[in-house]
Amino acid sequence: MDPNFFIDEKAESRVYIGNLDLRITEAALIKMFTPYGKILSEEFLWHTRGPKRGEPRGFAFIQFSTKEEAKLAKEKMHGRLACGRPLVVRLASEKYLDEAAQDSSTALGEAKKAGLTGSTLGKTSRSAKIAAIKNKLRALEEEGPSMKKQKQADSDSCKDSLDHSQDKG
Repeated sequence: MDPNFFIDEKAESRVYIGNLDLRITEAALIKMFTPYGKILSEEFLWHTRGPKRGEPRGFAFIQFSTKEEAKLAKEKMHGRLACGRPLVVRLASEKYLDEAAQDSSTALGEAKKAGLTGSTLGKTSRSAKIAAIKNKLRALEEEGPSMKKQKQADSDSCKDSLDHSQDKG
């Protein structure tokens, strides 16, 4: 299947923003990205259940009016510090494709390790997916200690969400 099948004009003008500090508000996020184009919509994701219900999930999506604006926002904002944390900014279409490619190759690798081929692959893809998820969790746990140190280094308040110590160029 052609990977571009899922991408349409709307997806190409939409950006994913990750690694958001929990102190960053929706208003601050919009203010940070307004200089790069006309924002049509913004989705700030919140935990809807569990012990963190009502807290931000640490990522959002912004829909720009054109894909050029979205690309500009990605170029200018990816890696910029906001509340002491580097932002992860990608086109939403790239995020989807990166994850899909990563998940399918990991699942396929796990299936090959298990000696599965051909028609058995479809039947056991669930266990391969579980193995891929476990690998992803293991990788996240390994990142954990450095993220904790970074949080401790941050101050308790984040008055200006974008650190202006970096060049705007």
